[in-house]
Amino acid sequence: MGAIEDKFAELATDNAPGQEVRQRDGAFLADLRGNRIDGIPVDFSHGDVDAFTPTPGSREAFLAGVESGGAQAYTEYRGKRSIRELVADRLAGFTGTALSDDDLIITPGTQGALFLAVASTVSAGDRVAIVQPDYFANRKLVQFFSGKVVPVRLDYLGATERAGLDLGQLEEVFKAGAKVFAFSNPNNPTGVVCSDGEIRAIARLAGSYGATVIVDQLYSRLLYAGRTYVHLRATDIDPDNVITIMGPSKTESLSGYRVGVAFGSARIIDRMERLQAIVSLRAGGYSQSVLRTWFAEPEGWLEERVALHQAIRDALLAKLRAVGGLRARTPDAGSYLFPQLPELTVDTPTFVKILRELAGVTVTPGAEFGPHAVDSIRFNFSQDHFAAVHAIERTAALIERYRK
Repeated sequence: MGAIEDKFAELATDNAPGQEVRQRDGAFLADLRGNRIDGIPVDFSHGDVDAFTPTPGSREAFLAGVESGGAQAYTEYRGKRSIRELVADRLAGFTGTALSDDDLIITPGTQGALFLAVASTVSAGDRVAIVQPDYFANRKLVQFFSGKVVPVRLDYLGATERAGLDLGQLEEVFKAGAKVFAFSNPNNPTGVVCSDGEIRAIARLAGSYGATVIVDQLYSRLLYAGRTYVHLRATDIDPDNVITIMGPSKTESLSGYRVGVAFGSARIIDRMERLQAIVSLRAGGYSQSVLRTWFAEPEGWLEERVALHQAIRDALLAKLRAVGGLRARTPDAGSYLFPQLPELTVDTPTFVKILRELAGVTVTPGAEFGPHAVDSIRFNFSQDHFAAVHAIERTAALIERYRK
């Protein structure tokens, strides 16, 4: 293949949410041995917005945007100013730092924000620190823009009171010339949250080496009992060297509207707007209106949503931990479980296919998140509680069937 084909081949979307519907393999099915395990199909590759519905008022806010017509359809490239002002004020309160609407851009989902942030900070040949395991798009985007991925290990299974980020390795990466560091906090796929000490160390190291940090805080509202959270931008990090990405797609189940935000360095936000102007023009104009409901949910709504997710998390962990040899850390936040499988008679990608075809359970293979996670699989447990529990029972049965 040529260089351009190689770049696109690296993007491989086979395991992206929703892509499993085109992966049925008749020959593979014919070769499978053993009976199917029937049950309600569950797609753990993404959250279920039928089980966890969008926030109250979001539909009405969207329709109000539609009724506004052209005034809402054709906003400024970085988003409608009145909405940015509202969101900036709420995010300033959430993060405990000053924030202007000029320091914020509304994007087509947080994925759009990540694309713009990486494109605005990474040039060909640049060394970029990437946590492993972490959200797969971080690595893929750096590679697409011809940057050099330099991994930083996350010992999420070995750590207990912290995420397990290898700060010594991060410093060595900065010493070797990395000028950008991208990571998610809470971490996707493990659900661990960086401790106060880890976040402040990242800020200190970024300052010492003049690095820009892109932090994805998509799940920072979905924190479980007893967990505290430190916003990177609330530390003494240089405000010009940090971009924070957030959005209402996960905790608030507004993924179908495709809106996200990035805020921080005015210098980088300006670059992101210029790029957005030629990539997508703007986030969907009518969809921007649903941001008026963000951080304005009814009293008690967020607490109930967190409690419901925590109940599913605990029920699934109990089932998984009954499987001999399986290792799983309790997530601090978010809706992901990332267990490490015991040794099987098939490799993990094959087991993922078996699980989908024999049990109707779709998961994401761990290799998507880094080479150190090839024996793991990811579950997004933002699902119907009953269906999720029974899907995990079928998963456990197949692990036992294919155990070495």
